[in-house]
Order: sequence, then structure tokens, then C-alpha cells
Amino acid sequence: MPPAYVRPYVKRQKNDATDAEAICEAVTRPNMRFVPTKTVEQQSCLMLHRARHLFIRQQTAVINSIRAYLAEFGIVAPVGRRGVEQLLEVVADTADRRLPEVGRACLAALGSQLRALKAQILEFDRRIIAWHRSNATSKRLDAIPGVGPALATALVASIADPEAFRSGRDFSAWVGLVPKQNSSGGKDKLGSISKQGDRYLRSLFTAGALAVIRYAKIHGTQHRPWLTALLARRPTKVAAIALANKLARMAWAMMARNEGYKEPAALAA
Repeated sequence: MPPAYVRPYVKRQKNDATDAEAICEAVTRPNMRFVPTKTVEQQSCLMLHRARHLFIRQQTAVINSIRAYLAEFGIVAPVGRRGVEQLLEVVADTADRRLPEVGRACLAALGSQLRALKAQILEFDRRIIAWHRSNATSKRLDAIPGVGPALATALVASIADPEAFRSGRDFSAWVGLVPKQNSSGGKDKLGSISKQGDRYLRSLFTAGALAVIRYAKIHGTQHRPWLTALLARRPTKVAAIALANKLARMAWAMMARNEGYKEPAALAA
């Protein structure tokens, strides 16, 4: 059971006895939700994703530090990978007198750390792709436009039992891609997305939806006329959330029913 759902049954102070009493009370509730147990393989794959995400955050922090330290000496470069490479070239150039020796040594250490992080991220990418190729469900999910090996493997590793969700909407709500409700008195009031649930999965779904939208703006979208109409009247990021919601529902349906991806045109036919 999620600890947040047990907490309301705790009386007064927290100790082992009151915790056990609260757990016994919560487990008898007819609508209590339970967390399915993941396999060792799923836990290992999630560890790959979490470690990779940690190294990506560290890589961003190191890059920002290099840019900030060099900016103090008046050395700046364009945004992007090429800009960072230009800054590291300045650090490696001992003939450049704009940097003192102590500062150059510190920045050289940061450059070495950045290269090590990049190499480790690439190694994690290779391991994730290898896990993806060895898993049949992950390969089926990869057929969905906007779902790549990273999202496919994260889905398979995060969802121990797809049938724990009654519908695709329940799964989308679990990811946090549905509107937040503040309804009362028979009046429905919906706001922005709830952002509850797995933040990592939600970010992958959103990134995949943005990739589909970028492709649609350049090449057009033959099988999704609703997306073209939505982009015509709403901002890109709003359309991306709507598309991410649909991607989540499609992914759940494929996992729960053990089916392959079908193009919308094939469904209409």
C-alpha cells in the first residue's frame, strides 16, 4: 500500500504500534489501492533509468558551473554542445593568459568530470537499448510514434501489472496527465494537469509528444487530423499534453491486451 494512503488512519503520535494499527485498518478498506511487486529484471531496468537520469542532472550542473566560472573571466560561448566544446578548448590552451593557473586547473578537473559523465551516460544508453531489444513488450511499444526505447523500457519496468488499472484513463491519471479537479456542488471545475504520479514517465511522454508535433509541423500528420486541428487553435505545449495523454492510453491498451500498434487509418478501415 502507498504510505500516503495509510497515513490518514494513524492516530495521534507515530510509533510502531500505531503504525501497525493504521496498516491493519487501511488494508480492510474496500477501495484501498495496492502496489504490485516488480520483478528483479524490472527493478534492474529502473535502476538503469534512475542512474542515467542522475548522471544527466550532474552533467547539466557541471556544464553550468564551467560556463559560470569562465563568465567571471569574461569568457563566454554560444548555448549548446558546441559552445561547451569551445570553452573546454580555451581551458586546454595554456597559451591563453585570460585564465590564472589555479582557475585553469579547477576547470580542467570539471572538464574531465564532464567527459566521464558523458561516457557513463552513453554506456547506460547502450544497456537500455540492449534491455529493450530483449523484451518483447518493449519492442511492441516502440512502434508507437513518440515512444522510443527509453520510454518503452521505462513503461515495462514501471508497470508490474497493467491490469491493475481499469482503463487507459486511470493509467493516464496515475502518470499525472489528466486535468486537476476542484469540483463541488455538481459543478465540474477542471484545471491544469495534476502532475501526480511518476514524474519521470510523465516527462518522457511529454518529450515524445513534442517530438511527434515537431515532425507533424514539418511533414504534416496524415493519420491524426485532430492533432492538426488542435495545433491550429491551442498552443504547442497544450497540444503536447493532450497528445501525451493519448500516448499513455495507447501504451496501456497495448500492454493490457497484449496487442501490437495499429495506425489510426487501419482502425478506421
